Amino acid sequence: MAEPGLLLIRGLGHSGSTILDLALGAHPQVVGVGEAVRVLARPAPDEVGKGPQRLRGELRFERRCTCGELADDCRVWGPLLAWLPEHDDCSLEQKFNRLIQPLASASPRWVVESFQADQEWVKARSLGRPVRVLQLTRDVRSWVHSESRRGVERHGRGVGVGWRSLLRWWRVNRRLDQQLHRCGHPVFRLGYEELALAPEAALRRLCHWLELDFDAAMLQPGSNSKSHIVSGNRMRFEPGRSDAIRYDAAWLSSPALPLRLAPLLPPVSRLNRRLVYSNGLLGPVWPSA
Repeated sequence: MAEPGLLLIRGLGHSGSTILDLALGAHPQVVGVGEAVRVLARPAPDEVGKGPQRLRGELRFERRCTCGELADDCRVWGPLLAWLPEHDDCSLEQKFNRLIQPLASASPRWVVESFQADQEWVKARSLGRPVRVLQLTRDVRSWVHSESRRGVERHGRGVGVGWRSLLRWWRVNRRLDQQLHRCGHPVFRLGYEELALAPEAALRRLCHWLELDFDAAMLQPGSNSKSHIVSGNRMRFEPGRSDAIRYDAAWLSSPALPLRLAPLLPPVSRLNRRLVYSNGLLGPVWPSA
């Protein structure tokens, strides 16, 4: 039996990877495992007992997987989380192969991993299976607006919040784009706006690239997904947000200067058009950048 291919969703955080993982997991030949690398990677000394690494301890008896079971009872994550603390010397590939062993009976064509910040697997030349990368990018204006709101909630208001977010969008997405150009893996660029505003067209095109037939169940991720996600955006458990692919257009009414100036900065505007709107699914009806 051929090993399932590995589809890596990579990009800047808070760009829609969790809802896309769920949508892909609704396809009968695809299973998502969320931000698996984030859980499997050996924690640095200052990360022990923090974040997703807490799943190695008591948190696995409290947090639910998207399959509906507690992480410890999940047929995919449960055995792995119990095994992991004593086997951190194993390679990331060995840990991942052990994670997906229970999926063998379903014979998936693709396993989706969606820890967007990971670069190790993008750079890896061989993982023992076919590898493709989905570069997911959110419109700079929408991302800056969302990130600025989170920044205000965490750090209070300040004139630099929006500008720092704009600089981060440019720096991270530009660097990732350069890395993917050199990585040697097939790359599919998808804009979050195209996914959220034209979900069927975007998913049909993505399925074609993955050599799969489109399945309409993908349009209702929350109720149809078979993904096993224990680390990712909390929206995965909110029926009003995960039962369909929807778009938050709150940024359209924002007067924030960094957001309004972003399309006037040529390098930012060019990168935004190329990464977010390269599939031409929205036509002239959406604000140009």
